[in-house]
Amino acid sequence: MTPASTPDTLPLFPELDRLLLEVLRSLSAAGWERPTLAPAWTVRDVALHLLDGSLRSLSMLRDGHFAGPGPASGEYQDVVRYLNELNNSWVKVGQRLSPAVLLGLLEGVGPEYNAFLTSLDPAAPAMFSVAWAGEAQSTNHFHVAREYTEKWHHQQQIRQAVGQEAPLLSPRLYRPFLATSLQALPYHYRAVMAPEGTVIRFHVTGEGGDTWFLLRTAEGWVLGQNYTGGPVAADMELPGEVAWRLLTKSLPPAEAETRLVLRGPELLTAPVYSLLTVMA
Repeated sequence: MTPASTPDTLPLFPELDRLLLEVLRSLSAAGWERPTLAPAWTVRDVALHLLDGSLRSLSMLRDGHFAGPGPASGEYQDVVRYLNELNNSWVKVGQRLSPAVLLGLLEGVGPEYNAFLTSLDPAAPAMFSVAWAGEAQSTNHFHVAREYTEKWHHQQQIRQAVGQEAPLLSPRLYRPFLATSLQALPYHYRAVMAPEGTVIRFHVTGEGGDTWFLLRTAEGWVLGQNYTGGPVAADMELPGEVAWRLLTKSLPPAEAETRLVLRGPELLTAPVYSLLTVMA
């Protein structure tokens, strides 16, 4: 089995930016107000959140500007609570911006944000770890890939709301999202006990999908691809059009049960329903 690596996502950010501006420019006034899979957020709100992500990263990580105290502690739920408060306060203020102003700001900040990401040493420690993968310290390479998944899935929330999902499901853009997000699997399965040598198969269907394997070793679960050993103990098939929703907490459990195909012991398959690759 080949170890699964975090993909190089840096070259993809300009394309994501281009597609975001393209879909937003295509919207009518009513389109900006359509509800999205993000609870209580419209298309406008998600676009505002994407702008905030770039501005906040530049301010904190490039310029060292932190406005006010951080979370109450480093505990996961305290960090999530803090981020939710930041996100919602920005979206509330952003209601003052017209779609034209918001588009202009997104167009202007994209190249600056991408240039900053390019300036980072990929092997150096990132300021913020990728908590959903269980890391206390992450490299900038993983941090950038995590940022890609954020930009990708929020744009896809917009596209899902307006019926333009196909562009981001292309192999070039979707597979890196999946490959990065599924780095969470070993940490997510850390409490699942199984004999050494147990293998679980994860297959995402569709043109942009792929196949990953979890192998139980003496040290824990290891993520890889191209497994050519014996039979797998459990097999999971996730439809490509909804896999991203499962990973970002926007696929209701009842719908997930009808869309996922699971084979094998429940002990090994049930954890997939709670797999989460965003801070939520």
